[in-house]
Amino acid sequence: MRTTSAVRHFTEDPLPDEILYTILDNARFAPSGGNRQGTRIVIVRDQGTRRSLIELTVPAARRYVAQRQAGENPWNTIYRSRVSDDEIAATEVPDSFTAPLLEAAVVLVVCVDLRVVAALDKELDRVGIVGGASVYPLVWNILLAARNEGFGGTMTTMAVAEEPQLRELLGIPDAHAVACVVPLGKPVHQPRKLSRLDVADLTRLEHWHGGPLTPG
Repeated sequence: MRTTSAVRHFTEDPLPDEILYTILDNARFAPSGGNRQGTRIVIVRDQGTRRSLIELTVPAARRYVAQRQAGENPWNTIYRSRVSDDEIAATEVPDSFTAPLLEAAVVLVVCVDLRVVAALDKELDRVGIVGGASVYPLVWNILLAARNEGFGGTMTTMAVAEEPQLRELLGIPDAHAVACVVPLGKPVHQPRKLSRLDVADLTRLEHWHGGPLTPG
C-alpha cells in the first residue's frame, strides 16, 4: 500500500495472460455491496481498439487541461466553470493523458452492473458516489496485485465522459456503467516513497471540527 503508485510510463515488456490471470485472481476478493459482485472487466490488447479509446479520452482531457490552466479544479460539481467552449476546443492535450493507453501491455475497462448496485445517495441533491463502493475496491486490488507481480498501472476516467460511445465500441450492455480504464504494464520506474497526507491531516475526532488522531 505504501509503494503502489500511479504508473503511466511503461517498458515494452509484455504482461502475459498467465500473470494477468494471477493479478485478477487475487484482486477478485475485493468486497462489493451485498457481495453481489457486479463488476466485469473488458481486457483490451488490440491496438485499433486502444486508438479508439484514445479518441474517446481526448474530449474530457481537453476540458480537464483547460480548466487546470484557468486555475480551476476540473470537472468538479460544486463550482461552475468559467472556461469557454472555444477555450476548451483550442487546448492541446498532453501525451500523458493518451500515451499510457498505447504503451501499456494491456488495458482493462472496468464496468459495473447497475442493477445490483445499492446507490443510497441517488436521491440526494449532489452527484452520486456511493455506488463506487461496489467497484473501486476491486480496481485498487488490481493495482495492488499488479504491484505484487512487478507490474503497475493507473485508474483513468477521462473516457467515461463518452460512455455511450464506449459502450458501443466494446459491446457493453446498457445496464452497465463504465467505472474506469486501467492501463497495466511493466513500470519504467517504480517509486519507493509516495507523497500523501499525514494521518493528522486526514482525520477528525468525533466531529468535523474535532482534533486529529495522533500516535499517542
